[in-house]
Formats: sequence, C-alpha cells, structure tokens
Amino acid sequence: MLTEMSRAIGRTVLAAWLCPWMHAQPAAHAKLEFEVASIKPSPLPGRGPIRLGQKGGPGSADPGRVTYTFTTLLNLMADAYGVKRYQISGGPKWLDSEQFDIVAKVPEGATKEQINVMLQNLLAERFKLTLHRESKELPVYALVVGAKGPKLKDSTVADAPPAPDDPATPRPPLRATKLGPDGCPDAPPPAAGRSSIFMVMTPNGECMISGSQTMDGFAARLSTWFDRPVIDRTGLTGKYDLRLRYDPSSMPGGRGGGPVMAKDAGGGDPANRTAPNGEPPPSIFNALQEQLGLKLETGKGPVDLLVIDHVVKTPTEN
Repeated sequence: MLTEMSRAIGRTVLAAWLCPWMHAQPAAHAKLEFEVASIKPSPLPGRGPIRLGQKGGPGSADPGRVTYTFTTLLNLMADAYGVKRYQISGGPKWLDSEQFDIVAKVPEGATKEQINVMLQNLLAERFKLTLHRESKELPVYALVVGAKGPKLKDSTVADAPPAPDDPATPRPPLRATKLGPDGCPDAPPPAAGRSSIFMVMTPNGECMISGSQTMDGFAARLSTWFDRPVIDRTGLTGKYDLRLRYDPSSMPGGRGGGPVMAKDAGGGDPANRTAPNGEPPPSIFNALQEQLGLKLETGKGPVDLLVIDHVVKTPTEN
C-alpha cells in the first residue's frame, strides 16, 4: 500500500514538473515579450567574414536591441532554453539548416534571463513551437586522466574576483599571424579571475587555446562540439592553460572550422593539412591523449531533453 501511494505521489510530482513545459509559452512568462521583433531568412553570404550568432542586449554596448545573425532554429532553441544542441530531440531536419536573421527591441531594464524567456515566447508565437521535457538514458563521454597521467600546464593567471563585463573594453581578439612550434598561434592571456578560449583554423589543423580553464569547464566546452554530453571525471581541481591541435573533421558532432585563419601559413584543402613536422593533425581523441594526457571513455547516463512536438518552417509575418 505504501509503495503504491509513493508511486502515485511520484507520478503527481512528475506531472506537475512536466505540465508547464507542454507549451513553449508558459502562462507565467506570457507578458515577457520583445517590444518589436523582425524575422527574415538570412541572405546568401557574400565575400569576407560573417558574424554569426547573437550580439547586443543587456551588458553590451547596445542593451536596447538584440540581434541574431545567420542562426538556425536549433541554435535559437539552445540559447532560449539554456541547453546544448544534443539536448534537443525531434523536429524536421531544416531546424539545423535554414538560417534566419532576427532583430528585436528589448524592453528597458530587461535581464539576460528575461531575454531568454522573450526568445522562447517569440519562437512559440512566430514559429508555433511547442515542446515538452523528458529525461532519457543516452550515450555520454567521460573525460578521464590517461594511463600515463595528465600533461597539463598550471595556469599562470592570478585568481581574482571576476570583473564585470565592460562593453567599452572588449577582450582582445586572437590575431593568428604567426604559428608556434606546435603549429598553433599564441593567444592573449585571460583577465584575472576569468578563463578564456580561442578557436583558430590553420593549415596545420584546428587549434584550441585556453587560459585558466578548469576540467569541468573544458568538459562543458567539449560538450558543445560533440554529439553527446562530456562529463568531467578527471578528479583534477586546478586551473590550466591548454593548447590543443587536432583534425576538426574528427569531431563526433561534425563541428569543425575555427573563425580565424592564420595568415602566414597559407591555405589549401583541409585534407592536406600537415603539422610543422609533416604529420597530419591527429583526431580529437588522439590529440587529447597525446597533448594533454586525457582520455574520452564512452558510457551512458541520464540526459535531460527538450522534445519538439510542433514547429513551422515559415514564421508568421513581422
């Protein structure tokens, strides 16, 4: 009797947790909306660099407007709900291929968290998005220390309370004009109390240069590239300066290609990329073991998912 009652209570609690997510626009958030929002299909890219993703909003130089450029609905959902792409399940294939430009006017005083809710409501209203949450046992990667121990460099950046972001003094960009002996460029160190990470594509492969990075933060970064979560099980609690060079096509999630090309190293077909010693770049798995002394092991674990129930390809008119 007691067991049946406990199960009934559990089902009631689970139903209460799932109910608000049956629609992408909960009643509690119904009034959190952008003042004005324009959604248009992204134009064909021309020559020159393209700025992708979000800019503007609270904490930026343009707090009254938020812009999403050349972004897919899959990326918008990940931003709006604070999840990784692999946590979004179901829906048509165009969710990750059709690109949109969105310009939205932000109400005065809105926070970043409120912006996310406004984006949720925008997707529900204009793309008729509805979804629910589930938890499933899915494949994961565990980041562990390799058999020969870690090959990590302790961070030289002093610990300090993180300084607030100042739009007037943005972080310096990575200028990939000269490659080091490992085939990767140098990168500016992070500010005290912060970590940094730069991605750069070179003819020697893709490079990731990170400063003052924790293993938990590094695992979270790998999760954004891979097709499954990466969980930190190294047991390492320090902060490290990391340099990693690898073949971007070896990413399990199919992501590759940094935003910068080193100028003095030429171009060429990615398949012909070689390191300074003439060897092709290693896979991300081999690079982790050879360069950082870390290893990825496969396993299974519970993963929270957003499951798409309905979405339309053409948004309602602006």
